[in-house]
Amino acid sequence: MEHRDKLETLKKRLSRFEGKAQGHRKRVKERFWTDGPESFSDEDLLELLLFFGIPRRDTRVLARELLKRYQGRLDQVLDADIKKLNEIPGLGSKAILPLKVVHEVARRYLKSKSLHTNYLKSPQDVYQYLIYELKGEKREVFMVIYLAGDHRVLALERLFEGTINESAVYPREVFGKAYSYGASHLVLAHNHPSGKLKPSKEDLKITRTLAFTGFLLNLRVIDHLIVGAEGYYSFAEDGIMEEIEREWKDLWKSR
Repeated sequence: MEHRDKLETLKKRLSRFEGKAQGHRKRVKERFWTDGPESFSDEDLLELLLFFGIPRRDTRVLARELLKRYQGRLDQVLDADIKKLNEIPGLGSKAILPLKVVHEVARRYLKSKSLHTNYLKSPQDVYQYLIYELKGEKREVFMVIYLAGDHRVLALERLFEGTINESAVYPREVFGKAYSYGASHLVLAHNHPSGKLKPSKEDLKITRTLAFTGFLLNLRVIDHLIVGAEGYYSFAEDGIMEEIEREWKDLWKSR
């Protein structure tokens, strides 16, 4: 009898807790609509997002722990490796799912919006265009943006992954796609997962090779960006593309 009474007491306490939790969740959702999403802190948004993966528990503490582990940055939480997230007590795959869904939706939204509206006229434009595509990548990814003569984006292609060197990057694939899209200008880009933005000798060699090939085909490589988590390096801004063009003109005159 005593055991049964204790069990009933526990059930009542659990019911009261769940009632309070549901009431809190309802208020949070209502505040999202009444005050607007801009009124929510990153912690608030994470708490709300975790509602969808954790039905009955307090997610405020978990949201706070996530931000604490990732330097208070929401972007790093969403970029975080699934294995690392699974190591956090109380999270689990059901709670990780909405985080990764939002991450992928945001990536595709930005890519789709850029493809249909952007005119890329500066390295900063290109960096903003690419940052969500390349951010969080653990391997090097080599991409090409194909542009019309007015710098309107025609296509974005991921062409090579892994160690980016001259033997891995095939000019015929880079320029074959340029013809298929009707592009006249190309911007090369790849990431440095290490975060270091200084170009390597191999980066310089690839840029020179592809720029020279472009000159022969009447297709212009206007820049090569190295993208890191906190910024970018532009071959054009550093004057390297101009040097390559002068070198090509001198070579062409001397033939």
